[in-house]
Amino acid sequence: MVASMTDSASGKKRGLGRDLRRLGLFVGKRLLALFVTVLAGVYLTILIANMGGQVDELRLVQIKTAAAEMVRADPAFHDLPSAEREALMASQVQLEVERLRLDEPFIWRSFDYLYRAMVLDLGRAEEMHSDTGSRRVYNIIVERLPATILLFGTANLLVFFVSVYAALKLSRRYGSALDRTVIGLAPTSAAPAWFYGIFLILLLAFIVPLFPTGGMVEVPPPENPWAYAASVLKHLALPVTAMFVAQIFISIYSWRTFFLIHASEDYVEMARAKGLPDRLIEQRYILRPAMSPIITSFLLMLIGLWGGAIILEQVFNWPGLGTLLFQAIGHRDTPVIIGSVVIFAYLLAATVFLLDFIYAALDPRVRIEGGGR
Repeated sequence: MVASMTDSASGKKRGLGRDLRRLGLFVGKRLLALFVTVLAGVYLTILIANMGGQVDELRLVQIKTAAAEMVRADPAFHDLPSAEREALMASQVQLEVERLRLDEPFIWRSFDYLYRAMVLDLGRAEEMHSDTGSRRVYNIIVERLPATILLFGTANLLVFFVSVYAALKLSRRYGSALDRTVIGLAPTSAAPAWFYGIFLILLLAFIVPLFPTGGMVEVPPPENPWAYAASVLKHLALPVTAMFVAQIFISIYSWRTFFLIHASEDYVEMARAKGLPDRLIEQRYILRPAMSPIITSFLLMLIGLWGGAIILEQVFNWPGLGTLLFQAIGHRDTPVIIGSVVIFAYLLAATVFLLDFIYAALDPRVRIEGGGR
């Protein structure tokens, strides 16, 4: 008996060791694959943002122009001979070139940019700064992040929960007038949110002036916290409505179709034949198998909050990350562009990595075998 129990315990330990090795191999492979993906994406961003090194020539022109304007604007240099002024401008240009390392080949600098980006050393902006005057890319991005999270978090969470709830209700009423109405309205989501935003501004900010045309808060901002919150909510109403209208019908239609597929399974029909309540059938036999794609959609929606939307934020003059990226592209501020992409790439990779384990926890059919799924 003792020998049998010992053999059983040792067998469990060996089985646990094999499972841990499989898990470790799987985690290692996934991390390596995601790291290589992020590495490639960030390096391509560096090449594109710098136009393969062509931006260096534009920077050099800007440096020479700025040095010339500085010398002309300073009265102390007016009495200098022309040759000395030219020498002074040349020395200023050379100092700035050395500071930006423009005298080095772009290919070497690109790998240095890549290394610093991967270790999240985002550096300093070249043209832009935060409202507090900071030139650090981190401070610039963090300053704009709350506005984007507020706008896109409110709209996307509202769309997600309303669409899932409404789709589940519609799946019970297949073929009803309401169901046909939603199907008919689904193509309206082909138009982007900024398209609806323009009409909402025209209708509710100009024709019937109920809401402000743009911005995040009135100017000057109210000092009272409650008045400040009320002003933010008033400015939030139109962009959130535009995003909601642009996404809600196609989202309801997609989830409704998905729930109908699960509702037509044989085991659901069997549960109905047994007389189980509709609510119990929905929770146990429809929602539970659908949890994996629901969680995937939810997490990818959350990760999408980081990116913002350039055109929508421009239409509503919303001071978020989309507006920041638009301004950075206009100024050719490479560190800000790369910093935004790097953070988004890391968040997306972390989400994909987390999804693998959530799938395994939610769906018993998912297994890790030999380091794969």
